[in-house]
Amino acid sequence: MGRVMAVCTSPAKGTQKQNAGEGIFIEDYGIQGDAHAGKWHRQVSLLSYEKIQGFRERGAEVEDGAFGENLVVKEIDFRSLPVGTRLSCGDVVLEITQIGKECHHGCQIFQKMGECIMPREGVFARVIRGGTIRTGDDMKVEQNDEKQSFS
Repeated sequence: MGRVMAVCTSPAKGTQKQNAGEGIFIEDYGIQGDAHAGKWHRQVSLLSYEKIQGFRERGAEVEDGAFGENLVVKEIDFRSLPVGTRLSCGDVVLEITQIGKECHHGCQIFQKMGECIMPREGVFARVIRGGTIRTGDDMKVEQNDEKQSFS
């Protein structure tokens, strides 16, 4: 079981997300008020807290949301979960649809550090069932069934 450490959103694409402390997750859409929400397979992005901490320990000065992640979760290694894995957090159910992504070379983190962890460690999900997620909520890995890839 994991613990939600941050819930981040941004009103416009290409801008750093800010920790709002909570978010309203809308079924088959994403997080209310987040620029990346919509009818597609990358409605919510997730990063493991431990991966961000490791990057910080190497000298990166990054705040929650700096990688474009919506959810920072402690004690779940998202990268190790297959596409199709379902995650539950209160009433919300998310399904992992993509692992990693291609980094655009204009990324400020990449330019400063020479690497960015989101392409390697980040995962994307769609909202199966909506509700509210808040910092401090518990998140559970519900299933590890292989599903269709959306990449």
